[in-house]
Amino acid sequence: MPTPRRALFAAAVALVLPLSACGSGGGGGGSTDASGKVEGNITFETWNLRANFTPYFRGLIADFEKKYPGTHVKWIDQPAEGYADKLSADAAGGTLPDVVNVSPDLVAPLARAGLAMDLDKAAATYRSEYLPGAWASHQIPGMSGTYAFPWYLNTGPLFYNKALFTKAGLNPDQPPKTYGELFADALQMARESDGKVATLANVPTIEDFGRYGVPLMNRQGTGFAFNNAKAVELLTKYKELYDAKALDAQALTATPESAGKKFLTGAVAMNPGSALDLDNFRKNAPGLYRNIGITDQITSTGHVNMYVMGVMVNSRTKHTPAAVAFAHFVTDAQNQMSFARKVAIFPSTAGSLNDPYFTKEDGTDETRVRIAAATSLKGAVNYTPVLFSDQMKTALGNEVAKALQGKESPKEALDNAVKAADRLLQQG
Repeated sequence: MPTPRRALFAAAVALVLPLSACGSGGGGGGSTDASGKVEGNITFETWNLRANFTPYFRGLIADFEKKYPGTHVKWIDQPAEGYADKLSADAAGGTLPDVVNVSPDLVAPLARAGLAMDLDKAAATYRSEYLPGAWASHQIPGMSGTYAFPWYLNTGPLFYNKALFTKAGLNPDQPPKTYGELFADALQMARESDGKVATLANVPTIEDFGRYGVPLMNRQGTGFAFNNAKAVELLTKYKELYDAKALDAQALTATPESAGKKFLTGAVAMNPGSALDLDNFRKNAPGLYRNIGITDQITSTGHVNMYVMGVMVNSRTKHTPAAVAFAHFVTDAQNQMSFARKVAIFPSTAGSLNDPYFTKEDGTDETRVRIAAATSLKGAVNYTPVLFSDQMKTALGNEVAKALQGKESPKEALDNAVKAADRLLQQG
């Protein structure tokens, strides 16, 4: 994994895995019986965690081996760059570790290739320990089963610049709560600043369509559906914002980092983020920090977007009881809570978000953000379809750009994006 923030707020690289190299696409090919004695040597692979969390993982492994004498866990940590390619090569070569740190889009091709164990069969007894939305995040459309234990979660609020709201004649203590209010406030901000201050810095992504209430795939998982009337409505609104300079002129090529810089300099009035951003504001933009407003993500569904990491069990493991037990151990409530106290992430286990660490105010903005995020995560969903690859994200972004520039109508752009995504899905 990249750094925790990057892993959770940036899209993971799409994994291309020839299904014929690894077996059928119908689920795990090994034993899903985890009821035997927990023993044997297993390997555990993480994603760029060694640099910052070596003591934590060494302690975790030592605790597991103490609990289960006769087990030995070999920890492997891979760099952020090329992680997906490494998984693909290991899968094709039969050297995939027993337990693997994955994101939903990385587990999907492994599950379809029969290399990810179905935990609804192997670990159903543990399902109630996790938040329903988190458990469901590693389910694959068109397949039955769940293919990774949910590990840590993240989400974040919207930050806004109260000074810019005041200057535009908007109430700094009443930020927009609905899309209608957001669009109206953005247009007013652009008018009052003569187009010098945009409210938003990013074009709509697949997650934005999900938050707006657009169905993203058909129920069978065989095709995408984000070109319906509601999706066209959202993209049409963004086109209106773009034309009025309420959406930043550089939004077509913006990255989360560049959008964040725009927010720091006062060129943009609102930006999504996390508690990690507050220290950056304090150090690098004290004027902004004094005027920072914090509000919830805007949705039409009542559910915010959730980013999730998982722990997969290799269906070909020779030590199913040990591999399942260790994957569960890594992600159980006690160990997730311990990890959450070391870095700004949130446990996926049911009840953990009720801990005073996530509920008790202490007067600091950091705690306020942490509490707000924890509260919203209880009903959060992962809007990014697990089958929506990096190439599909690029195709959607290109078509959205054409619509905003007036080269295509919003309907034409979304139709083309769905066609491209469906074509890539079939090439699978």
